[in-house]
Amino acid sequence: MTAPGFTTTDLREAVVQAAGLLFTAGVMSHSGHANLSARLDAERFVLTATGMVRDLRPDQLATVTLDGNVVEGHLGPENAEIVAMHSVVYRARQDVGGIIHTHSPAATAFALAHQPLPCRAEPLLRFGQAEPVPVVPWGPRGSDVSVNGIAELLAERPTTNAVLLANHGLLAFGPDAVAAARLVIAIEEAAGAELAAAAIGGAVDFPAGALESVQASMAKARS
Repeated sequence: MTAPGFTTTDLREAVVQAAGLLFTAGVMSHSGHANLSARLDAERFVLTATGMVRDLRPDQLATVTLDGNVVEGHLGPENAEIVAMHSVVYRARQDVGGIIHTHSPAATAFALAHQPLPCRAEPLLRFGQAEPVPVVPWGPRGSDVSVNGIAELLAERPTTNAVLLANHGLLAFGPDAVAAARLVIAIEEAAGAELAAAAIGGAVDFPAGALESVQASMAKARS
């Protein structure tokens, strides 16, 4: 959840920073479509007002409740229908402080194929996805079918920090919006590498104990 003392202004600026990271890394679709949010408290979060987030500004976010009521700002119709997609994650995962949905091309290829993305690239271990990214069955965006599918999958996979939305795209989350953006980048790079590796024999799984080794290395670097 969002760290105590964070203001709405802080969160809006963090979402803007997260959006900038996605474009700088080149992991966005040509349309630049995405939606990003950050948890404000137990009942509210800030959400991008529209799906067009290129050159995003802090004033282009609205504050909404988990029940979908807009309490500050304005949501375009294309984002009003996805409030529930963000709310269901915040309800299920109290540790989540930021959520990002993109149509990142390589990750979306796995979503179109209804294929989980294997965890075989080290950045996934480093940025929060130490397991395959599972696939939520298709349902119209923001529909009960889609939202309930996300809820059911998160109940089955309580440690995943991302899901692929079948025939749609990627939904990633983390302790804050910037962390979620870094995970999106790691997932998109891993998906692209998986597709490339398939042409030369296929990617290979990590050896046993890889996650623990990476965690130990990261802890040593921080000490």
